[in-house]
Amino acid sequence: MSDALHRDAVRTLQDWKSADPGQDRLRLDYLDHLAARPDGMMRACLPAHITASAVVVDPAAGRVLLTLHPKVGRWLQMGGHCEPGDGTLADAALREAVEESGIAGLALLTGVDGQPVPVKLDRHQVRCAGKELPENTHLDVQYVAVAPPGAQELISEESLDLRWFGYDELPELTDGSVRTLVGLARALV
Repeated sequence: MSDALHRDAVRTLQDWKSADPGQDRLRLDYLDHLAARPDGMMRACLPAHITASAVVVDPAAGRVLLTLHPKVGRWLQMGGHCEPGDGTLADAALREAVEESGIAGLALLTGVDGQPVPVKLDRHQVRCAGKELPENTHLDVQYVAVAPPGAQELISEESLDLRWFGYDELPELTDGSVRTLVGLARALV
């Protein structure tokens, strides 16, 4: 994993601010993690590492695309681990969104400076049953990816199902974190 990606993650988290005290506390925890762990972006960094995700929305149709995750058994946003070719956290989130949705032409929401900006942070435990890696924690940096009008999804091998849902029609197997992320995305687009 490149030093440039680590520096970008630090810069992104230093610049990102939230009015929510819980989100700001997470941001500071993520920065502490990166300060202590030069390998903090890598999947092999245990017990925790930074991940990147994006909820895909189609504002024109008032819908959100979610994936039924095979290991978790819940409907989630697209996302995952950073890879060596990712130059920035935003690049990782966009790559994951394109790979898992099959939609070309996704664009991350940007801030006033025109740069992609996260909308939420989420820390969650991951259990790796049957894998060589022990239980670990994902320090997820979450973005919003806007789909072109009429976008057609294409399911990948990383998903049991891939489906569009109305903002107010999220499936039962969606947790509170995803519901909050969808609400933020809806308000921003």
